[in-house]
Amino acid sequence: MDARSPDLTPDTAGWRTDAPATKSLPEVNATVAIPAAGRWWRRMLAFVGPGYLVSVGYMDPGNWATDLAGGSKFGYTLLSVILLSNLMAILLQSLAARLGIVTDRDLAQACRATYSPAVNFLLWLACEAAIIACDLAEVIGTAIALKLLFGIPLIGGALLAALDAFLLLLLMNRGFRFLEAFVIALLAVIAVCFAVQIVAAAPPVAEVVHGFMPKAEIFTNPEMLYIAIGIIGATVMPHNLYLHSSIVQTRAYERNDEGRREAIKWATTDSTIALMLALFINAAILVVAAATFHKSGHSDVAEIGQAFELLSPLLGLGIASTLFAVALLASGLNSTVTATLAGQIVMEGFLDLRLPSWARRLLTRGIAIVPVIVVTAIYGERGTADLLVFSQVVLSMQLPFAVIPLVRFVSDRRKMGKFAIPAYVAAIAWIVAGVIVILNVKLLSDTLFG
Repeated sequence: MDARSPDLTPDTAGWRTDAPATKSLPEVNATVAIPAAGRWWRRMLAFVGPGYLVSVGYMDPGNWATDLAGGSKFGYTLLSVILLSNLMAILLQSLAARLGIVTDRDLAQACRATYSPAVNFLLWLACEAAIIACDLAEVIGTAIALKLLFGIPLIGGALLAALDAFLLLLLMNRGFRFLEAFVIALLAVIAVCFAVQIVAAAPPVAEVVHGFMPKAEIFTNPEMLYIAIGIIGATVMPHNLYLHSSIVQTRAYERNDEGRREAIKWATTDSTIALMLALFINAAILVVAAATFHKSGHSDVAEIGQAFELLSPLLGLGIASTLFAVALLASGLNSTVTATLAGQIVMEGFLDLRLPSWARRLLTRGIAIVPVIVVTAIYGERGTADLLVFSQVVLSMQLPFAVIPLVRFVSDRRKMGKFAIPAYVAAIAWIVAGVIVILNVKLLSDTLFG
């Protein structure tokens, strides 16, 4: 029998028999206790946390760049894209959680246990490219926030942002719950900051509601489509699928059918609620940009620094710009911490490295951070908005390499047994994967051939 999935044998489970049996994030795997008795809400609360770590990636500084650009240029039109991408994220993250809980493998490990070494190496390269693109957005966003709040030069702020590897080490050494508490606290700061700005902006409710209705022009207008794909790339992030499939395993649920069934239920509830918070924050950024910049004729506001300078004067609220920068800093700190953790999961899962935890984190961080520092040093403040939007498009281009294996695995009854997703859910998931591929082909076509 396969020790990692007691109900499945190697001959029938569809996994390669030579796949390594290392647990995902072994230092924290099954370390969060689940109450054996008591009211249902106590058990539910024990599962709260991983969804919020995942939701961080759905409101990182890359989202800010695409949301600001979309709101200032096209008003409320792209709210429908934010809603669609959030629904896609809810589905895909629930599938990632299911994979981790049922198979005791994260997505990277599942790929390694299924595909040939050559294919796995290419998938690892694609995922590393996505993490570098993600880090580009997060480090630049953090550096900009530090400059706006404290006057720290951009390159200095970028170097400071690289120290998050040590912050992650500190939090993980205290226990996984400390990491989750840190992330949730910063998410609360972001939510409060934007709630105040939404009240100050006072957007027309009817126009906001209308913005959530899909428009054909999004697909026919190349400039709008470019930002829309950037929003999808900024929202449905490939590294989050690897992250979620790993961190759900930190819960010490019973590794049997009943325990897994309950874990899937509460993990899905956790991620769905957390991603609704991400929907609010993403929509709030775009709504504030539309109500403040688009309405006043500032349709070219795409840079975060420019938004910071204009926000207080246009809203007539002196603290608005400061709240904006504080939320950006909280977002950047959260995102770099979770991206570092995702980098560790991806490298361990695909390459099965055997290194001390501190060395693994420094190595994975170094691979991602060096290109970020170089790009930041070259571009400086000029062009950072274009870099942020471009980074999100790169993320979108990497999505099929994570989404297609994920949907394939959770649909496979050999791998998932009775926990394989129903045919109608698989159909929806394949449609989502198809939409992502079609949008990416359209983007490439417009980019290469005009």
